[in-house]
Order: sequence, then C-alpha cells, then structure tokens
Amino acid sequence: MEAKVGSTQITGGACSVLAEETEKWMEQAMQMAKEALENIEVPVGCLLVYNNEVVGKGRNEVNQTKNATRHAEMVAIDQALDWCRRHGKSPSEVFEHMVLYVTVEPCIMCAAALRLMKIPLVVYGCQNERFGGCGSVLDIASADLPNTGRPFQLY
Repeated sequence: MEAKVGSTQITGGACSVLAEETEKWMEQAMQMAKEALENIEVPVGCLLVYNNEVVGKGRNEVNQTKNATRHAEMVAIDQALDWCRRHGKSPSEVFEHMVLYVTVEPCIMCAAALRLMKIPLVVYGCQNERFGGCGSVLDIASADLPNTGRPFQLY
C-alpha cells in the first residue's frame, strides 16, 4: 500500500484513492462519530465508498438499539447491501471495489466482517488499543485465516 501527500494514490487491491479524497471522506466519518457521541454512543463513524459515492454510512448504535453488534461498520455494511439490492448490483462485485473510511481501527468482530465482505481497503483514524482487529490486539486484516475471505490493506 502507498500513501503520500498531494495527489498520490493510496492503493489496496482493487481500489485506490487520492489523498485529498481520503481527507474529505474522513471528515464525513468524523461527523458520524460526533453524531454517535451526541447520542451517548462510543464515538465511531464510518463510510463505505464505491465509485466515489457513499453507499453505506454508519455510527455506533449499540446503546440505542441494545444490540452489541450495531457497530458503525456493521450499520454501514447493512446500508451498502441495501444499496446493492436497490440498484440491482451484485454485492460480491461492489464490495470488492469499496473503500471503508472509519474514525477508529475496526474491532476484531468488524475486521472479520470486513474480511468476509472482501473489502480491499480500510482507512482508519486511530488505533483501538482495547479491541483492535487490524494489528493493535489481533491482526485479522492480514492474518493467514483459511476460508475467512480476503486480507485487506490498511492506511
């Protein structure tokens, strides 16, 4: 993977994004995190971007829904699956060309879901020292895990 200042690209498998785009999308993810905090949730927000379009976005909804699986990434995945259904697109084709922008390193559960969905590139803002699934606690993103989807690139 590459990341440099200016118009250099960040690449991950089938996806690449410009550094300027990353800043724009991360700002939107931060807004989602602020909304989560305002709703007494852990302040995590994320976007799933396909062909320069947000097809899924999420913020933590665990406390609100009383459902421990409603992390920002899971909410965004559900929205992206719905987007695929409404647009007559195959999720397997679309997800392989998505970039996930998230304010905090995905937890172990979410990293496993991202891997199963075959999302090739994840851009995150800070490490998750307690539950991080992309290297802080476990490295689900690049570990050799048979029958669990594909490893993904991180920035």
